[in-house]
Amino acid sequence: MAAPTWIARTRTLVHERSAVYLELTKPRITLMVMLTVALGFVLAPPVASAATLVHVLIGTLLSCSGAGALNQLLEQDRDAVMERTRFRPLPARKMSPQGAAVAGGLMAAGGVAYLLAKTNALTAAIDVSILVSYLCVYTPLKRRTTLATLIGAVPGALPPVMGWAAAAGRIDAPAAILFAIMFLWQIPHFLAIGRLFESDYRRAGFAMLSLVDGGGRIAERQMVYYALALIPVSMMMTLAGLTGPLYAFLALAAGCGYLAAAVRAAWRPGRATARGLLLASVLYLPAIVGAMLLDRLLVG
Repeated sequence: MAAPTWIARTRTLVHERSAVYLELTKPRITLMVMLTVALGFVLAPPVASAATLVHVLIGTLLSCSGAGALNQLLEQDRDAVMERTRFRPLPARKMSPQGAAVAGGLMAAGGVAYLLAKTNALTAAIDVSILVSYLCVYTPLKRRTTLATLIGAVPGALPPVMGWAAAAGRIDAPAAILFAIMFLWQIPHFLAIGRLFESDYRRAGFAMLSLVDGGGRIAERQMVYYALALIPVSMMMTLAGLTGPLYAFLALAAGCGYLAAAVRAAWRPGRATARGLLLASVLYLPAIVGAMLLDRLLVG
């Protein structure tokens, strides 16, 4: 009877540790990053083989997982005082900082090395720039300046460019449109999060725009400005010949919905409208990515 009990305990321990490490990698963010990398790859000129897509996604999985782990390592003290993050692995003492550092470092470095070996140097270089700007620039600046939101949108907008580079071996003008769409989308998204979890960010000492602009009116206006700018920029995909009318229609509908949520959040600032904008932002990105992929699949 001892052997089955030992096996059961081992399985439970492995399951628990695996769940902790999975949480450390921020899997939902990693999945979305992989989706946008795949989007850039599919829309690029078909120079590389389909196997390269698999390779760039594996490298992205490793690198993004490592970035998530290292970000939690750097922000563990701040996470401990925020309600929505205090149960993360490090503040909840589910694992040691040393373990997070080793796991995060190995995954991040492994991702870069894998991309260099299996794709091309440009793709690996973009990956390095994402890691450096996210961990060494954006993460420390979150406590010092409200401009961190804009700065953090840069590494967040680069994954489709990385996918494009993996497919084509270069960066073409349409990749800049993908970058711009991702960049603009993030600003209302993060401003909504800042409004929704305002008390958390105040306790943690983060420099959120809604906390320092005297009532949050600047933040509310920026929600509208960026959501509005996103509509014509997303239409540039069709003007550049990457997509057809189907995408244009779906992107316009999604953009108008996102803008409407931003206008409501600006007109009546509060948790309810911020939650509505956050939901709209979460729906917008897969909607527009799906529209691009559907258009490419049906129209070619």
